[in-house]
Amino acid sequence: MTDHDDISGRHIAFFSWRDTRNPEGGGAERYLEKMAAGLVERGARVTIFCAAHAAAPPEETVDGIRFVRRGTKLTVYLEGVRALLRRQLGTVDVVVDVQNGLPFFTRAATRKPVVVLVHHVHREQWPVVYPGASGHVGWWIERRLAPRLYRRCQYVAVSRATRRELVGLGVGRDRVAVVHNGTDPIVPVGVGKTAHPSFAVVGRLVPHKQVEHAIDAAITLRDRHPGLRLHVVGSGWWDAQLREYAERAGARDTVVFEGHVDERRKHEVYESAWLLALPSLKEGWGLVIGEAGMHRTPTVAYASAGGTQESVSDGRSGRLVEDQAEFVDALDRLLSDHDERARLGEGAQVMSHQFTWQHAQESFAHVVASALREELVDSQDPDEG
Repeated sequence: MTDHDDISGRHIAFFSWRDTRNPEGGGAERYLEKMAAGLVERGARVTIFCAAHAAAPPEETVDGIRFVRRGTKLTVYLEGVRALLRRQLGTVDVVVDVQNGLPFFTRAATRKPVVVLVHHVHREQWPVVYPGASGHVGWWIERRLAPRLYRRCQYVAVSRATRRELVGLGVGRDRVAVVHNGTDPIVPVGVGKTAHPSFAVVGRLVPHKQVEHAIDAAITLRDRHPGLRLHVVGSGWWDAQLREYAERAGARDTVVFEGHVDERRKHEVYESAWLLALPSLKEGWGLVIGEAGMHRTPTVAYASAGGTQESVSDGRSGRLVEDQAEFVDALDRLLSDHDERARLGEGAQVMSHQFTWQHAQESFAHVVASALREELVDSQDPDEG
């Protein structure tokens, strides 16, 4: 950061569907709060406006970040626009509109600079999560209305894949900055790898994460790999359906549902697993990939998920596959080959150190400072110069 990028004393308001204390929060919310923390470190005042939930109070300040929680996961959008129009958050210098499928429509409620933060485009997810008319409407808003409403705004994408998707929707490439995720410092646990074959899925339990693919793989491979266990870490509204799916498939002794766990247990799973499976339909980045990599646990994921093409180096830190058959085959091969698994684990650990939160925070702060000056930034990607 230079004096030219000074944001000290400025008020930046994030509008987000969720926060990390929300039971449905995940990697996107972790990214959001890391970026907010970076702005606070640089002297800015930061407010995060998000949906209310039982796990946190309506208002609180944590580590210098003010949280304002109003409405449900659907009405939070209306509440956000109302708060901005009525200046209930005070004077705001820059708005960060977190577009998780739907934007907050903040551009219609303020003349202040608006930065649109996008993890990935939801083209494939709308019919899965919201089948029928509501999904069609949501995709129309994301595909048609949002690009038009924010046509003069700065965008931030968390990967080059997401930027390509945004450009495909008509967003000018010259105003999409890429700010990658970072990786948290390793949590030392010292449990080592399991004696029996094992792999893990870590994340929110929702349909588009396609945890069923991992369950199917475990059932297919357990005869070839005696004692095989799949550990599923996380919670979400699809939890009961997944447990029922595993029960119907006769996988009770093979699949272990860990539920929502603390940080230590999460890292015990990362370290003890032979592999991380990430069968998601779509990922803006895949924060769990770097977390597992720090424990020398390589990842098998779908290349078509998008951001995985950047967070996994195929053949160096894990494997990227094209379909479910290849997904099962890659898990099978790596469970069988200790030397290859160890080689990819080394690569995963090296790659996990390439992306830091410090760099991401500096890049994001530069984008915010540029927005204050009404300047557009086309890239902060360290790989592109």
